[in-house]
Amino acid sequence: MKNQKQRIAPLFRPTISAELNPIPSSSPAFGTPVHPIRAPATTTKPTILPVLLPAPTLRPVAFRTFTKKHNLTLTSSALQALATFIGKHCGAGWREEGLAERVLEEVAKNWKKLGGGVIVDGDGDVLKGILKNLEPCMSGGRIVQGSSTLSRQGSFSFGTGVGEEDRTNVVSESPALAREDSLGSLGLPGLEANDDEEDEGTRDPRKWLKVIRAFDQPQLVYNGAKRHFERATTKPTLLPAASQKTHLFRHRYALIQQRLLRHDSFQPLSFSRTTSPNQPQPYKLTPIANLLGRHNTPHLLLGLLTISPTGTLALSDPTGSIALDLRHATPVPEEGVWFVPGMIVLVDGLYEEEYNSAGGALGGGGGVGGTIGGKFIGFSVGGPPCEKREATLGIGFSDTSTTSSVSGAFGWVDFLGVGSERAVGSKMRLLSQRILTNPTTPPPPTRLLFLSTLHLDNPRTHLALRTILSIHEKEPTPPLAIILLGPFISQPSLSSPETSKSSITYKESFNHLASTLSDFPALLANSKFIFVPGDNDPWASAAAGGASTTIPREGVPEVFTGRVRRAFATARGGEKGGGGEAIWTTNPARLSLFGPVKEVVLFRDDIASRFRRNAITFPPKPTVPSTDMEIDPPQSPPSKSTPHTLLSTLLPQSHLSPFPLSTRPQHWSHSSALSLYPLPTALVLADAETEPFVLGYEGCCVLNPGALIEGRKARWCEYDVSTEKGVVREENF
Repeated sequence: MKNQKQRIAPLFRPTISAELNPIPSSSPAFGTPVHPIRAPATTTKPTILPVLLPAPTLRPVAFRTFTKKHNLTLTSSALQALATFIGKHCGAGWREEGLAERVLEEVAKNWKKLGGGVIVDGDGDVLKGILKNLEPCMSGGRIVQGSSTLSRQGSFSFGTGVGEEDRTNVVSESPALAREDSLGSLGLPGLEANDDEEDEGTRDPRKWLKVIRAFDQPQLVYNGAKRHFERATTKPTLLPAASQKTHLFRHRYALIQQRLLRHDSFQPLSFSRTTSPNQPQPYKLTPIANLLGRHNTPHLLLGLLTISPTGTLALSDPTGSIALDLRHATPVPEEGVWFVPGMIVLVDGLYEEEYNSAGGALGGGGGVGGTIGGKFIGFSVGGPPCEKREATLGIGFSDTSTTSSVSGAFGWVDFLGVGSERAVGSKMRLLSQRILTNPTTPPPPTRLLFLSTLHLDNPRTHLALRTILSIHEKEPTPPLAIILLGPFISQPSLSSPETSKSSITYKESFNHLASTLSDFPALLANSKFIFVPGDNDPWASAAAGGASTTIPREGVPEVFTGRVRRAFATARGGEKGGGGEAIWTTNPARLSLFGPVKEVVLFRDDIASRFRRNAITFPPKPTVPSTDMEIDPPQSPPSKSTPHTLLSTLLPQSHLSPFPLSTRPQHWSHSSALSLYPLPTALVLADAETEPFVLGYEGCCVLNPGALIEGRKARWCEYDVSTEKGVVREENF
């Protein structure tokens, strides 16, 4: 017994005085424990009686906090979730002392820090995770832990596995949203701190350049009833349902129709304007189904130009289809535009009804949505007018001011996933002006270089590439990015019977490119190299054999690019924060600089020749015979390039591929990645069969670098993002 007492004695503390333990033990065999039993703490935690708070009652408070202060938009589900949370934890006193405002302020800050976007959705896991982490911090209707404590939390349990690593990736991909709080909601205090170490990294334009793949671009659908864009409810896939094919053309038609109806020529006359016989009347569109019973009357139709099953031209819209007679039609403008099946056009003409057609007025008895009996005799055919980027986003600013004022339009829509114009446009515009016009030595990099048709299996390509890179390596400021557009081989890869030899040849071509680039370590360490594939690059060329592949298409597979990646890693020397990087993206792809402020679309396709092959021909104008003898002048050969015709045809369609799917296949679920709405800041149409050009069209700078090699000259295009001007350059090699 004595040994047992000695063995258990160290577990107790008999020296505790009676003053600390007023209640003695009931048995002398037990001493006072080392860790005495603590008396229950008497907390004065206030009790909150939950209330049922209606969402409309909370709406004015939420509008002041989310919309006016943080430029966020609440959905009905998010407002209901916040009303339930505040009613449960703030009770009936949610109006007193600004309890609800503090909760909403904390939720808005955490939403923006996590890059949740402009629209706060209550059905997603982000808002649910924020409220779940905020719930333990609520006491008496107040947040007991400060907002800084919540902001420093390492991870949030959203139910989707979003942790610290995922949050870091989100911040690196979208610096505009990640630094929105540090820049301030209105005053931008982060920009005024010139000596702040954290702000040093944001002064480099390369940190604000983001490459957006076609398959990563947000899938937006235009809702004609609500007249606004919505996110697609179905997940995009390479094997979509058949309904996606119909929706592809309906979406294009709805976009152009709403754009057309907002044009000044289609606006009805107001009461303040006096009508006169000489005053032009506004245009009116007639649905095709409304042509029934209106024989020999003029109309203006907007529809999709198609080929009917009988092989004749037809015009279709969501209400029906009708045969077209263009024997007396005139294109608008004359000899300045192509019209191909698959384009959405305006046709002005006369409806001629056929009373003796089989099946009644509706051909075949198809009803509304079928083929309308009769034909439409067109007198003029033209494309829909284009719309400037400022008009689409609702931006109005003078040439001497960089602030933007958004009034309606689609300023709230985040087309690229980098923030909308209304949310971050004004801040990013101020930031871009500060960075790009910074009078430092050397000046910041602002140039983009575009090189097209790099056949790496041709030795002359490497000579031309060395000539171009040596010119820019000697300059004090390296280019912001160098974009190399394929195809990177002259023949379709992996399409020959000897596939193994073809793949080895393709990989050796990139190994040779790595050797060429390694001779310019300064450019590799400071400039981004972006690779856009062509039709001859794998894996699509294995089945297409050099023909038109389905777009959008993936980039060059990683199995062929290992040596090039190692060349960039060697040039950086393991240093973090370097601007040099090799990025293998899709075709098409987009470059976003300073969020929604500057957008550059990259597209590699010989599109001009495709327009010429499929364009419909109009009858020549009748000429008046002359009695005088005239000698016909010698006819010059047709010009190889038609840049003005190409721009007048493509940009009004607001789409990179206005062709039937049989002519240019598309992935139905990813067709929105081919959209040119809103009009980008710059558009790169890498067409090897068209001569190089740089032209402006409705505020959009369109560049075509052409083929890299032309005789003994190396050709490329340069674009300055600060001035939004481009130039074509040539150099002998």
